[in-house]
Amino acid sequence: MSSYPEFETMPIGRTWRAGAAGKTRETTDPYSGATLAEIPQANEADLDEAYHVAVAAQRDWAEAPPLERANVMRAAADVMSRRKDEITNWLVRETGGTLAKAELEWSLVRSVMWEAASMPHHVEGRIMPSDIPGKESRVYREPVGVVAVISPWNFPMQLSNRSVAPALAVGNAVVLKPAGDTPVTGGLLLARIFKEAGLPPGLLSVVVGSGSDIGDAIVQHPVPRVVSFTGSTPVGKGIAEKAGLKRLALELGGNGPLVVLDDADLDLAVRAAVFGSFFHQGQICMIANRIIVDASVHDEFTGRFVERVRSLQVGDPSDPATHLGPVINSSQLEGIQDKLARARDAGAEQLIGGDPFGPTGLCLPPHVLTATNDVATAREEVFGPVMTVISADGDEDALRIANDTEYGLSSAVFSRDVERAVRFGRRIEAGMTHVNDSPVNDDSNTAFGGEKGSGVGRFGGQWAIDEFTTDHWVSVQHTPRDYAI
Repeated sequence: MSSYPEFETMPIGRTWRAGAAGKTRETTDPYSGATLAEIPQANEADLDEAYHVAVAAQRDWAEAPPLERANVMRAAADVMSRRKDEITNWLVRETGGTLAKAELEWSLVRSVMWEAASMPHHVEGRIMPSDIPGKESRVYREPVGVVAVISPWNFPMQLSNRSVAPALAVGNAVVLKPAGDTPVTGGLLLARIFKEAGLPPGLLSVVVGSGSDIGDAIVQHPVPRVVSFTGSTPVGKGIAEKAGLKRLALELGGNGPLVVLDDADLDLAVRAAVFGSFFHQGQICMIANRIIVDASVHDEFTGRFVERVRSLQVGDPSDPATHLGPVINSSQLEGIQDKLARARDAGAEQLIGGDPFGPTGLCLPPHVLTATNDVATAREEVFGPVMTVISADGDEDALRIANDTEYGLSSAVFSRDVERAVRFGRRIEAGMTHVNDSPVNDDSNTAFGGEKGSGVGRFGGQWAIDEFTTDHWVSVQHTPRDYAI
């Protein structure tokens, strides 16, 4: 089996071709700086073609038997298995993620494809009661039509596929815009996989282009019925303002609290906190952004936490011994360093840290600070290898600190008393809370989504079916009736 060809073209409508914007963007390895691909960018005309072809292709796809759509999803999962090494290699090189991160992302993508294979047979209608004699009220569950998907660079393949696969499985067409830093793993590689799996042309277009060229147009175009976006809260708010009367599924920023109560198993809490703080260099929306520890165990927890963090290896993500690779780009690094500087200026104590290094200067050692909830690294989403530990005076104070944020995506609570932790967790203002586990949820068969500034809608499982289908009420009058006029 040969590797996929160079990613210099993209699927626009029914053909693979170069974008027509007249400019090219390089995608590079954030660790080595090597050029991975040079991609001629798409423009608004390419986007318009993709959408109009999608409308035509979707009609036949929606009429296809459920088994036909399910078989494409199963075939895509089989392609994932056959091409595992090729896919994980791309994930390491383009995202800067470690081998462990690439393996996890590959596994999640394949699992979502297998789950999507069941969805065509789980789209169910219903018969509603009617008060009119001889009248039958049917509700058909139909695909929405065309779905726009906009995905980020941190888990690009998974965060594209978790919308793409379910949307296709239940009978829609998709137009996907991947992030500029990860056009291959976020879109072009996924499209090759679905093509090899037998997905008919026109159902999945990938438009690789700059935000200034197609960023607004992909949302404002009249064709898509649903816009699925994963990314920052400011961009998500902009999409909500521009989308008009479209359904939105938005998973936005996070500032996840990891709460350690006074009776927690500290060994477990420390292990989970290290993973939940620094996996993929902290570049995960569900990552722990703050650790809130009861004052009675604060010093002991912090000492153990720092000791474990010191053992983490930072460097070449292709080395199996590496725990943290590079951050994605220089702009991201500058933002992280700015938050660190402002936190220290505001009185945060830095317990561990270091200067960036590596071939591109993007490998940032993990940083741990102790502070209040008001410093920049606690108040703002860091999206980097930085953790702020905050002391709390009992459960109510810990809850107050946990909820003192504009975000509400993921969270975690640690206690030896599970029901106590559940009661506490249900009072956290978040879409997801995990008891005695990391806030980075790696279970693909779950609902992902947030509250407050972290978005609207849910991704995964039955929620995905609901997001990408719509009810169509059809009434049938079986016997003649008398009308008032």
